[in-house]
Amino acid sequence: MHHEPIARLRRLRAVELRVPTPAVCADFYAEAWGLEVVEADGDTSWLRGTGDEHHVLTLSRAEQNGIGRISFAVGTPAEIDQAARRLVARGITPVFGPGPLDQVGGGYGLRFTDPEGRLIELSANVEAVAPRGRDAALPVGVTHTVLNTTDIDASVAFYCQVLGMRVSDWSEHQMAFLRCNSDHHCIAFNQAEWASLNHVAYEMTSVDHFMRGLGRLRHHGITPQWGPGRHGPGNNTFSYFTDPAGLVCEYTSEVAQIVEDAWIAKVWRRVPELSDLWGTAGAPSADIRRHMAGVPDPGPLTTRPAAAAPQEATV
Repeated sequence: MHHEPIARLRRLRAVELRVPTPAVCADFYAEAWGLEVVEADGDTSWLRGTGDEHHVLTLSRAEQNGIGRISFAVGTPAEIDQAARRLVARGITPVFGPGPLDQVGGGYGLRFTDPEGRLIELSANVEAVAPRGRDAALPVGVTHTVLNTTDIDASVAFYCQVLGMRVSDWSEHQMAFLRCNSDHHCIAFNQAEWASLNHVAYEMTSVDHFMRGLGRLRHHGITPQWGPGRHGPGNNTFSYFTDPAGLVCEYTSEVAQIVEDAWIAKVWRRVPELSDLWGTAGAPSADIRRHMAGVPDPGPLTTRPAAAAPQEATV
């Protein structure tokens, strides 16, 4: 039986990071990184960028690092209802909804888990916010998230078949870049030993904003752990940092724009001159690689503890 993708995703809207020290992380993302706290409630903080999303980052308390909701924008509540029906037809039961979202920003949505336990949220009718202006060198919002997966082919198949994403490019058989709109990627998968968050990337308005943002971080005593440079796949600029919890965050700009009927996905070789077209970043250090690997993350709804990572892979 042929199944349609459950919905037409408009964009990656927000991510939730689960960390042992949410207040400390919120201070970092508000004071240094350039987001703005929308609301804080005990162990949870919601932060926005300069874009029109109500919030782009949620920080919530957990015993160990992990990723919570990955939220995608859908056009209308009717599309959310249809997505729920299409999920059930596939044998996937939503863990919430469809219905009003009981969270800061409101909205109407549903949530379900992917095969590795990640919590996916589709939402519509989230509250509007007043523009902040984009002149300052501050993040617009989240533009992509890279996820470590134990089975890249199964992960790509699920996100393409169920969520309707398209593969833009491969980096050998190590990474796959998936899009839901004209941006080259909103989700990428990295083949790894365990499922976890690799990093979250934040869009800067231009290369100039990107470089001025790096300058602002430098004034806070924060220097890149890898970058600045420009990736081959996606053509986006990059500079990677770690937050106080040890999770990796990225400033990026100028991601390639896809013309749907004219784009042919290709397989990039994994060589230094294609990892960084500028040649300015050097090789990623063992330290940043360790942070990108993270710790095994069974997903926010799993009560059993994750298997302990090998000692050298903990942060």
